[in-house]
Amino acid sequence: MNAIVQDFAEHWPIYLSIPVVAALIGYVTKVIAIRMMFGPVEFKGIRPFLGWQGIVPKHAAKMAGVACDTLTQQLIRPQEVLDRLDPERIVAEVSEPLRQTIEEIVREVASAYQPGLWESLPRSVQRAVISRVQADAPRLLAEVLAEIKSDVDNVFDLKDMVVTSLVRDKELLNRIFLEAGGKEFQFIRRSGAVFGALIGVVQMSAWVVFKVPLIMPLFGLFTGWFTDWLALKMIFHPRRPKRYLGLFEWQGLFHKRRDEVAEAYCELIAAEIITPRNVIEAVLRGPMSDKVMVLVQRQVDDELSRRASIAKPLLVLAIGGRRYQDLKQRISELLMAKLPQTMGYVEDYAADAMDIRNTLVGKMKELDAEEFEELLRPAFREEERTLIATGAALGFIVGEAQVLALEHLAP
Repeated sequence: MNAIVQDFAEHWPIYLSIPVVAALIGYVTKVIAIRMMFGPVEFKGIRPFLGWQGIVPKHAAKMAGVACDTLTQQLIRPQEVLDRLDPERIVAEVSEPLRQTIEEIVREVASAYQPGLWESLPRSVQRAVISRVQADAPRLLAEVLAEIKSDVDNVFDLKDMVVTSLVRDKELLNRIFLEAGGKEFQFIRRSGAVFGALIGVVQMSAWVVFKVPLIMPLFGLFTGWFTDWLALKMIFHPRRPKRYLGLFEWQGLFHKRRDEVAEAYCELIAAEIITPRNVIEAVLRGPMSDKVMVLVQRQVDDELSRRASIAKPLLVLAIGGRRYQDLKQRISELLMAKLPQTMGYVEDYAADAMDIRNTLVGKMKELDAEEFEELLRPAFREEERTLIATGAALGFIVGEAQVLALEHLAP
């Protein structure tokens, strides 16, 4: 015992470096693990094996799908997104750009199907035709919007819109996890240093007493593995406050910050994903846009039949039955092509009316602990074992380096 005490007294600065290094191992392995989760966004290296891509970006489709399941199944549904929009109010908001759009369509269609006749008409007559169509356009648009609202599930795929946005923009997918779990990731880094230092004290004691070289890499491996494992456990467990040893109470940090997480998460979703612009694009150009096209074609057909009931036979005779069908098709295509830009003028109204952020926050408060955890857990679950194993491997390597340093400095 005296020899041990004397050895420690002579080399205490070196021995005290052991818990310091252990704290560093705990901290650095967490920093590396977090970076490996989110970066790089695209694969860097030599495919297929020599290189790395962040776990979240690598599994973007799966991550987005899991996150989207909670979002679209339990927080908000397509009907809720569009149900608050008033077709008449939308028409009023876009009245001026709609007039311009209709004029462009009339001129393009008339020039294409009766070029000689249209160009020969006096400007006053052309203007009268355009004005007539412009007067009817708001009602046509309102009827199309009303039909879309009445059949939302068949014309608007909310999940596809969200997943497509996140897969296309992997940086945004990263931000969802990083902003919702910012303090959790900070906790992981700091806890790695604290737990590493505590384990380092035990490591130091074992080295001073036994001086067995294998102690250092084994403790390094244990520090890297255990601090990763414990930090992840403390973030998500227990889901509800629990007292330990009768001395202190702990609740998983993510669950304890539930209200704060909800605010950050919903703010990002409302500002970047379920926006009026994205919704309009998804309805008019998304995977179900062909069904919207059918609605538009039906309205165009009804409108032409209503306004040209007497002149329709003459119109068909003048341009031919086939070209008349093409005419209706072309009008519908032009409306579908120009509507996204025209509808852009309604974004401010739509954002206020849909009130996505507050809707999501209210729904998140109704989630149980298990459902709430799924907002962030997928980012860790996907390759949790890989991250923990990486921390253990780094700890083992640093432990080997410690052995060489200790044997050199304190033979």
